[in-house]
Amino acid sequence: MKQSYITIFALGTVFVSCNDNAVFEKEMYKNEVALISSDYHNTFQEIVHLTGEEEIIGYVAASTGGTHAPEKDLVVGLIEDPEPLAEYNWSLYDADERLYAKLLHKDKYEIMDDKIRIKAGERTGRTMIKLRPDGLSPDSTYFIGLRATDISGVEINPKKSTMLYQVLIKNDYASQADNSFYTMTGLVNEMATAANKQLFPLTHNSVRMIAGNETYQSTEASIAKTAIILEVDEENRVSIKPYGNIQVTQLNNDPMYPNIFRVEEAFGRRTNVFLLSYEYTIDGATKIMKERVELQIR
Repeated sequence: MKQSYITIFALGTVFVSCNDNAVFEKEMYKNEVALISSDYHNTFQEIVHLTGEEEIIGYVAASTGGTHAPEKDLVVGLIEDPEPLAEYNWSLYDADERLYAKLLHKDKYEIMDDKIRIKAGERTGRTMIKLRPDGLSPDSTYFIGLRATDISGVEINPKKSTMLYQVLIKNDYASQADNSFYTMTGLVNEMATAANKQLFPLTHNSVRMIAGNETYQSTEASIAKTAIILEVDEENRVSIKPYGNIQVTQLNNDPMYPNIFRVEEAFGRRTNVFLLSYEYTIDGATKIMKERVELQIR
């Protein structure tokens, strides 16, 4: 009798083991599709280099898991969905809507195909997005909210079925993605001064910077009051203009600070350098600024 119980127990263990192995193998071989993104709120960053061209190409990609590549094409639908951004904003900023990231306006992009196809024998597939980044503010965070949908019986990873596709802008002088902090040394009203300055990309050939040794504050009113634009022409000459309501006048009479941009190379290193001369007025006080603004880029 005791031997019978042992036999029954052993057979039961075999059956359970077989079932476990079957489930395990099924999971291993399952071609589950996921949108490719980071684990941080399923975000994907597309860093767009401003070129002056009207449209720039980006991509949304998906991948499949499983032990082997799929034996047939896997196709998922792609729809725009604002819900992931709403969840992102609430989890990061609660009810403080001043800090909320924004949905990228529809006139700034076009999704070329509302499906992503992973071809048989391959692991990834993608669809193209045309981006129109001119006019985007470097002070705002922009996303396209996306969701993958089953349109052909494909299993979709529920944790990776959404994506926040973030569009960041950069040019040859500054990047929204990297926080471009330049070192400034020079003279303010003939007295030595030094500071760190963050430059922000505006267009393919212009950046925004705080004037002189003013304090940076990330409010619209403060930026309008203290920021200037540096615009670089094809010969690397710099034009200095007001960003908001600051009064600024470019001074072109100092050979040490001739209002130019150049890339300096020494000992295998390359450095972006602005040599600037201007005067500006804030709250009735005028300052004359001579400055070297530089950032090592390699």
